[in-house]
Amino acid sequence: MQLGIIGLGRMGANIGRRVMKAGHSVVGYDASADAVKALEGAPEGQAKGAASLEDLVRKLDAPRAVWVMLPAGRITEDTIVALGKLLDKGDCIIDGGNTFFKDDVRRAHMLHARGIAYLDVGTSGGVWGLDRGYCMMIGGEKAAVDRLDPICKALAPGAGSIAKTPNREGADPRVAEGYMHAGPAGAGHFVKMVHNGIEYGLMQAYAEGFDIMRGRNSDKLPEDERFDINIADVAEVWRRGSVVASWLLDLTAIALAKSGNLEEFSGKVDDSGEGRWTVQAAVDEAVAAPVITAALYARFRSRIENSFGEKLLSAMRKEFGGHIESTIPVHKAKDDDQ
Repeated sequence: MQLGIIGLGRMGANIGRRVMKAGHSVVGYDASADAVKALEGAPEGQAKGAASLEDLVRKLDAPRAVWVMLPAGRITEDTIVALGKLLDKGDCIIDGGNTFFKDDVRRAHMLHARGIAYLDVGTSGGVWGLDRGYCMMIGGEKAAVDRLDPICKALAPGAGSIAKTPNREGADPRVAEGYMHAGPAGAGHFVKMVHNGIEYGLMQAYAEGFDIMRGRNSDKLPEDERFDINIADVAEVWRRGSVVASWLLDLTAIALAKSGNLEEFSGKVDDSGEGRWTVQAAVDEAVAAPVITAALYARFRSRIENSFGEKLLSAMRKEFGGHIESTIPVHKAKDDDQ
């Protein structure tokens, strides 16, 4: 198949490369000419670069599929509106960023009037996706999801060596490959939003736990109750057979092996926006979400004073998403885990 990609940053370019690795072709556009040239020179296949949105649409064969991988907010909104005027009936726009799910519902209605399909794809995998694949949660009409299945299958991680879950006979086999059709427009980004909210809570729990262990060597404690624990070794041993093992713990171990004291991090932790949306959804639904809410508030507080645990949060964000600490509070969603 052929896929157009708009936004060739740390995730968009790797999405293009992984799609080409599976034998599909790509037409890429980015405001940076260097990013376009880099994709054209990627070893996975022969990508075509585009000089504009119009050029990208011209270089795609109908029915077209265009994947938008841009920061959530105005730039994504403007790009999708522009594409809606350039594409034809039967074409499809895919938003793979961290968009607010209510915006997806609105856009799907707008594009449906022109006969253009719209898929919202919550995409998790971050900067590791080229090699590991991307876990995807897809919202939109079934016909469009089924048509784009070869692209999604190429991007997904596949079943790998993960043991099969019992009692799932007859369930959608795509789920075990790492991607799912979550429901109508908006459902994909809604599930990804909650995913990122859970991520906040998991990260906060790891950060607090390691901070407690590190603090056990304090001279404020009785001498015979002080333990000088090698927390990098703890992260490593927990990866192997522990109940709390996870990919996030793997990334924590990587970060601590690089820098045991995390001196290069200030501990000022941004929030992508999706944690806020998750908390707001919980309020709308009257669902208790104390862990996610507390984790979000902890990020707000981190911008005032910073603990070792908050430095570890920054280190984890750098490992899974390539995020560099910012001194400016972030209020709109970025491709955080993606």
